[in-house]
Amino acid sequence: MKVAVQRIIDRVVGSWICGGLSLIDKFSRQSRDPLPPRKILVVLLSEMGSLVLAYPMFQALENRFPQATVSVLLLDKNREMLEILDVVPRENVLTLNDRSLVHFGWDTVRVVFAMRRSGIDAVIDCELFARVSSIFSFFSGARIRSGFSPFTQEGLYRGSFINRPVLYNPYHHISRQYLTLVEALESSTFPTAKRSTEKDLLRSPIFQPEDREIDAMIARLIGDFPVCSERRLVLIYPGGGLLPIRAWPAEHYCELAEALLEKGYAVGVIGLPEDKSLATDMLDRCNSPYMIDLTGYTRSIRELMLLFHHAVLLVTNDGGPGQFAAMTPIRTIIFYGPETPALYGSHSPNAYFFYTGLSCSPCLTAYNHRNSPCDGDNQCLRQIGPGRVCAKAFEMLAETG
Repeated sequence: MKVAVQRIIDRVVGSWICGGLSLIDKFSRQSRDPLPPRKILVVLLSEMGSLVLAYPMFQALENRFPQATVSVLLLDKNREMLEILDVVPRENVLTLNDRSLVHFGWDTVRVVFAMRRSGIDAVIDCELFARVSSIFSFFSGARIRSGFSPFTQEGLYRGSFINRPVLYNPYHHISRQYLTLVEALESSTFPTAKRSTEKDLLRSPIFQPEDREIDAMIARLIGDFPVCSERRLVLIYPGGGLLPIRAWPAEHYCELAEALLEKGYAVGVIGLPEDKSLATDMLDRCNSPYMIDLTGYTRSIRELMLLFHHAVLLVTNDGGPGQFAAMTPIRTIIFYGPETPALYGSHSPNAYFFYTGLSCSPCLTAYNHRNSPCDGDNQCLRQIGPGRVCAKAFEMLAETG
């Protein structure tokens, strides 16, 4: 389904369903399960990058509730990343297919029955005011439901059946807020989890493939693109994914690529198969045998991360690749503007963020369901000049030796 269609369904249909479920919950109050919870479900239906940022939360669950069984509900297209993170057994993963309304409806029925059979007694809803995730939280059958609460914010209604409400805090990194959702499971205060965040350990997991996997990826790359054996490889990701407003201008990427090529580096354009026309335009402009099209080249997230083990630098828009890179040794430059690194920044010590804090930035927030009011003239990114980025890129490349 298109993102716009999902938003309409969530806003219109979801609000009515949440209202009805709130009435049911009000008149069927039951005693709470004894703590600590024994079976915990995490609902995380957003982009793959959010799974990486949720890693500290999974570590906290393991440390705080070592006897509990943890399951995850996510979109089936994000399952590969969850398996790479290896935070829950494969048999504890529930998936939803959102390719069409029919697929989603069928999977909803299947997932609800699976949740009820599992005997879940606590659920953590990680979504920012999406009604669909709160609906799944209710139908999980869990008596303890931790999730973000709008409190008095208008326009974000999603019922009153989240009984461990956590106030969404736009001043704290999302990884810290996920940790608060864990804390809320055993909290009786309001707001829940009045805790210190100073000692939060925010880090990304380390992706450690076998040497033979990396060698095989490098051999394939050099076999297909022999120029990669002659120069060190820099990767760029100019695509915007589901949110094109997050993309640094393509002409800026071209200027960066030309500077890198002139300095003796090979440049690879990564992205999804649908980014191929953008990559073709960029290759035509730069007109160099050392610039290669890698859009659609990696057949999985795992292969992309193997590529990160070979390349010396990644320059990327805000999105999945920057978060995946945090799990590998590669140095990374990430552009922010419509969203802020204060909330969604990578935890990698090898990452550098470019962010222009305009009066309208960030414009993709939990309060507008990441639906930007921008007319497409994303000055927050356009004002990040190629010269500044080139200087930082060469500084980071010098550190690689």
